[in-house]
Amino acid sequence: MAALMCVDLDRKIETEESDEQDGEKNGSLEHVLQVVETERARVQERGTDSAAWLELEELGIDDDMLVTLDLSAKFPNLVALNLWGNRLQDTEKVMQEIRKCPKLKALWLNDNPVLGKGIDKAVLDSLSGLEIYNSRFTSKAGEWALSFCADIVGADNPCSSVESTLLDSIATIDLSDRCIHKLPEAFSPSNLPSLSKLNIHGNPLDQISGDDLLKLLSRFTQLQELEVDIPGPLGNSAISILESLPNLSLLNGVNSSSIIESGKHIVDSALRPRLPEWSPEESLAERVISAMWLYLMTYRLADEEKIDETPVWYVMDELGSAMRHSDIPNFRIAPFLFMPEGKLASAIRKYQEQLLSNSICASTKIKETPSTKSVRPSDGRALRVYTDIPHVEEFLTRPEFVLTTDPKEADIIWVSMQVDSEIKKAIGLTDQQYTNQFPFEACLVMKHHLAETIHKAWGSPEWLQPTYNLETHLSQLIGDYCMRKRDGLDNLWIMKPWNMARTIDTTVTGDLSAIIRLMETGPKICQKYIERPVLFQGRKFDLRYIVLVRSIRPLEIFLSDVFWVRLANNQYTLEKTSFFEYETHFTVMNYIVRMNHMNTPEFVKEFEKEHQVKWLEIHESIRSMIRCVFESAAAVHPEMQNPFSRAIYGVDVMLDNRFKPKILEVTYCPDCGRACKYDTQALVGSQNTIRGSDFFNTVFGCLFLDEQTNVSPFASDPDLLFDYCVADPAAAASFLLNGLPCIDPAAARAEHFATSALSRATNPSATLFGFNVTLTSPATSLPGANA
Repeated sequence: MAALMCVDLDRKIETEESDEQDGEKNGSLEHVLQVVETERARVQERGTDSAAWLELEELGIDDDMLVTLDLSAKFPNLVALNLWGNRLQDTEKVMQEIRKCPKLKALWLNDNPVLGKGIDKAVLDSLSGLEIYNSRFTSKAGEWALSFCADIVGADNPCSSVESTLLDSIATIDLSDRCIHKLPEAFSPSNLPSLSKLNIHGNPLDQISGDDLLKLLSRFTQLQELEVDIPGPLGNSAISILESLPNLSLLNGVNSSSIIESGKHIVDSALRPRLPEWSPEESLAERVISAMWLYLMTYRLADEEKIDETPVWYVMDELGSAMRHSDIPNFRIAPFLFMPEGKLASAIRKYQEQLLSNSICASTKIKETPSTKSVRPSDGRALRVYTDIPHVEEFLTRPEFVLTTDPKEADIIWVSMQVDSEIKKAIGLTDQQYTNQFPFEACLVMKHHLAETIHKAWGSPEWLQPTYNLETHLSQLIGDYCMRKRDGLDNLWIMKPWNMARTIDTTVTGDLSAIIRLMETGPKICQKYIERPVLFQGRKFDLRYIVLVRSIRPLEIFLSDVFWVRLANNQYTLEKTSFFEYETHFTVMNYIVRMNHMNTPEFVKEFEKEHQVKWLEIHESIRSMIRCVFESAAAVHPEMQNPFSRAIYGVDVMLDNRFKPKILEVTYCPDCGRACKYDTQALVGSQNTIRGSDFFNTVFGCLFLDEQTNVSPFASDPDLLFDYCVADPAAAASFLLNGLPCIDPAAARAEHFATSALSRATNPSATLFGFNVTLTSPATSLPGANA
């Protein structure tokens, strides 16, 4: 799972202490009087009759304090008063003081408890010259308000009136988010002849038609840059706006010629941020976790020894989080790390995206007839094995095999890395050496290819959760997500990297924003989470099976009698806060945290007792599913076949609450440490006690000596594509073809492939085809046609 960068606790404590000190200071009358007297001195320096602009924002001023300040007496020409973020709540007292300041042009009472108590109407009725109230234009807005938005009038230059010469010089004016319904009469080409840049974003402008507004703007001959909502008051088309205002060079920050050339109708550099959605019952922590995906950034870390990087997510400060995307950027944001000890070799690794793994390459056509009999030399010498896997080096002790340190002289190459043509050439390997991998095996071991292969072979079988490759099927996922949300269905998903194991960079989430952002850490699949798995003593678990493959076509595979259970450490829950708890939702514990090993026979005995089921019935359904998985590969990718390939794969399986198996993934060269470490009793097959130290002796004996000790062969058809499924719509089955369950093959009869429907006459004109045709279907009259 991804890591989330933490906050420096020491820094947090310092900040909290500083905030407490500021709060004590701001709430005192003495401090407020000091601020007022400082501004009063500045006004007197300019002259007793000078206009005053008073900033009293977030000083903890309450109603009694405001009365005590007696601002009208100290500032008889007060034109702007900012009381934003104080503690005013008594409408009568506040209005008593405001009425004493009749020359006010601007007033800010934002974030005061008094708002919402009918004070807005009282303010507007009492102050006849007020042009700006709570950052919004009033109906009396004119030259003064326009000058304020053009940065001509302000705290450093307060004035009660604006000379026409000042308006003449205005080139840029920002009227965004002023709740303007109709532009002031003062907004005219005669008053603003030099206006070249205008921003009217975020205003309804609903008291003037779009055509009239365009006509007004077209009269500003110097206007070259315009910011406006699209769709909005000027219409729904950027191209139409440019046609009406041909002098514009930039519309919403985008070059006009680029808009026309690209045919973009909606161009908006100031689109409102998509705010997070939450329900009232969600806690603050849940709301923060949901909202953070709109702001998170990411990078990946690795040292020289670690192969698998873990992404780190972080939030930039206020400035960084406010940065917006641009189609024509002039800078970029990149993370950097302060590493005083200098131990980090590389902070960011460029992810090299490969659709196919190194094992996916065109294999050389071999003329020999495939054979999966014993490959031991006729002279009886031992087979030489080259390996880089410690468990094979330690536990492959049979006299028929001998280890070698020279790969060129080996008969068998059994390694953890991918052996492609380049490696073969570099090391000097030949095509006559056996390797523990098949060509094109990525169709099984890479998660997006596995889903694609199964979909091509079986459609959407019940044992594969809905799966989307986010590089190619993001829109389909979003559609599925929205439909499920509309219908009130479970909407929890799990994100998995294409080609990483051990749950690295794997995340469980029900947040669509998180799903989209998590794509940034590398290509992934998004799979419907199994929200209701069957539990063991309240904990989640999955099963690791080992499949031995001798041949793909014909398909010759075996299931090891040794399998093991992997248990989560915590009790299972769907509480949102638990999705970040690795030990609750994941089961691979032997690489990260404590592992609670449980011997398989003991687990099965306790499981049957807890759920009152027969494990062998579950095991048979798992066998059937595993066979289908490998039949998919054989049918869709027959090019996997190579007579000099032998391999084992780890197949991870989970059971839902109906005890139906679900395929999780297939792993190349699986870690078999537990199989080698623990002795166990086989529950299937021979049911003998199997020594862990003999595990690889068994594997190599099956793959290279044609033995079947402690393994169970799968019976398989030579060609999946010629199978038939006799439909039985009334039955419930774990395998579906064309959306219909299949009956037991032993129950198929001749009448399933016959119908009397053809003996009935039809009316050609009443058919869709215009000639005699009888419609039938496997679900009704011809179940054997379900092929």
